[in-house]
Amino acid sequence: MALTTRAYFSLSHRLVVCSVAGLATLCSSPAFADAEPRASDAPAADTVDLAAMPLEALMQVTVSTASRFDQSVTDAPAAVVVLTDEDIRQFGWRTLADALASLPGLYITNDRSYEYLGARGFQRPGDYNSRFLLLIDGMRTNDGVFDQAPIGTDFPLDMALVKRIEYVPGPGSSVYGANALFGVINVITKNGSDLAGAEAAVAAGSYGEKKARASYGWHGAHGADMLLSATSYERNGQDLYYPEFDTPDQNHGVANRLDYDRAQDFLAKAAYGDFRFSFIYGNRTKGVPDAPYGAVFNTPTSVTDTHSYADLAYQHALSSGVMLNSQVYWGRYDYRMPALTGPAPDVSNVDGAHALWYGADVHATVSSLAQHRIVIGTDFARDARLDQTNFNVDPYTQLLDDHHSGNRAGVYIEDEITLPASFTLNAGLRYDEQTASNGNLSPRIGLVYKLTPRDTFKLLYGQAYRAPNAYEMYYAAPGVGGQMQNPSLRAEHIATTELVYERALSTTGRATLSLFEYSARDLITATLSDSGLYIFRNTHRANARGAELAYQQNLAGARLRASYSYQIAHDSDTGVALQNSPRHLAKANLAAPFFSNALMTGLEMQCTSSRLAVHGEAGGYCLTNLTLDTRRLIRGADLSFSIYNLTDKRYADPVGPGFIQETVAQQSRTFLVKAVYGF
Repeated sequence: MALTTRAYFSLSHRLVVCSVAGLATLCSSPAFADAEPRASDAPAADTVDLAAMPLEALMQVTVSTASRFDQSVTDAPAAVVVLTDEDIRQFGWRTLADALASLPGLYITNDRSYEYLGARGFQRPGDYNSRFLLLIDGMRTNDGVFDQAPIGTDFPLDMALVKRIEYVPGPGSSVYGANALFGVINVITKNGSDLAGAEAAVAAGSYGEKKARASYGWHGAHGADMLLSATSYERNGQDLYYPEFDTPDQNHGVANRLDYDRAQDFLAKAAYGDFRFSFIYGNRTKGVPDAPYGAVFNTPTSVTDTHSYADLAYQHALSSGVMLNSQVYWGRYDYRMPALTGPAPDVSNVDGAHALWYGADVHATVSSLAQHRIVIGTDFARDARLDQTNFNVDPYTQLLDDHHSGNRAGVYIEDEITLPASFTLNAGLRYDEQTASNGNLSPRIGLVYKLTPRDTFKLLYGQAYRAPNAYEMYYAAPGVGGQMQNPSLRAEHIATTELVYERALSTTGRATLSLFEYSARDLITATLSDSGLYIFRNTHRANARGAELAYQQNLAGARLRASYSYQIAHDSDTGVALQNSPRHLAKANLAAPFFSNALMTGLEMQCTSSRLAVHGEAGGYCLTNLTLDTRRLIRGADLSFSIYNLTDKRYADPVGPGFIQETVAQQSRTFLVKAVYGF
């Protein structure tokens, strides 16, 4: 049953009252009053240089994304992967998508408007990364209209400001609620202490790429900390040829000066004592050269995405065994796509969306009960504005003017139980109610067994859900290639089983083997109706199974990270392989020093097997990227030179509905020169 506004506030009130009452009872218990804090309950050490640590020590580094409390990588109920700021610098990753593409089981698709993330064989046509939950410093960033997780140049942070990225594969709804079907990505930003002064950065590269950043960081007594940063980015792009439009009246298939990209980002962070505040703003305008959704070829078409987030967090120890965390947040997303649409006579059309939301989360971590570590909490959010518009400019004609709102509320509990014989049980349960779906119960259970100090086994089971978003339910556009509403959509669900084996090969090496099986039902998919309009439907069930092997090694200043993924994803009803689902993924990242550590070389290779498109196929390919980095030429400066697609490999990605093309050609070889100077 849909959650009405009145019922929502009633449920939220009950959840808060129950949580506060429960915490008061726990805090008054003698078990808490006399307990000593455990070392593992200390906040994660943000100042630790993860990249410089031996991998055996890295396995004990605390991460917080998997369970909302700090735990070591080996204790987490998932095959957690951590990327550091050193990885970002040494491999020249310009976007979040670049970083995620290096992880086991993940792959990126680009339609020259947005970049899309696939996992373990799943990347549904028409999906805007809504099956991943993207967090920035623990704050949800997926908007309410598209549920989009921005990972390309629309990601509203400069990658130079990212301290580390925690990726938790598998379902995360037991902890975070909706959208966490295939994984949770938590981007943790740097503090003022990481800069300790002013910093300026400039970059220039192929096809008119230019970037400039100015940052300032300060750290004082009593945890006082501040960071301010602004970034401007511009890229002219290249002229692109599309054989589907190769006619004399369409410039023989060449799109001129339409692949441009411009972005402005701003970050402000402040902390004092137990309080932390952050504000994030990002505005990106991307030229669209491939004429999707009925746009006239080789005419000005662009998409503009504006993200704004504000977050105020408070963390306080209620007693030696109870840590209280609370957070209030606000978010806004605006989208606009002006285009000239056909058929003749051509009409200037504007498509747009606006989302506005706010919410709060309160949870407590209880660590003073013997053999237990418990998180109990509640969160609620109000999607105050879920607006979608579409109109013709001259003469003005309103084609779509849709306005909705919604509520989300959830209560959750997680318990890490230390068992005899080196076993640990992690059990979590969450209940959510959401306007766009019925109530959803999301369980997770993980059994961790440390056979030896070097060998760890994890048996994991979890369920997750995603409610239909406003775009899938209410967007409507006339004409062939347009879209129909479907307010009767149901939430989609997934159940996963995974076996993970982690082996510390030496003090500097680590290997991980994961065997997984996913079962999804009521998948929401864009389908073509008899009238020629697209409509989102709960179409079918799908299954995926496979294996991932990952390896890391530190040796004599060099670092190697490699992985191989084998995955089979298919429609459970027909047995047909899913679209855009590669069977094989192979990756390697090598960072090695030269000339007495004066020069660091980052070499990256990614291979993807062929994938099905709507009717045809996108061939497999291997990409190689190379980054040279030095801090020795100019004192206080970091200079780097990167070549992307080193071998100039020509390849294409499948694209979703709304495109005439089956596949879209990807970027040829490019280079980038970058300089960072600290004052």
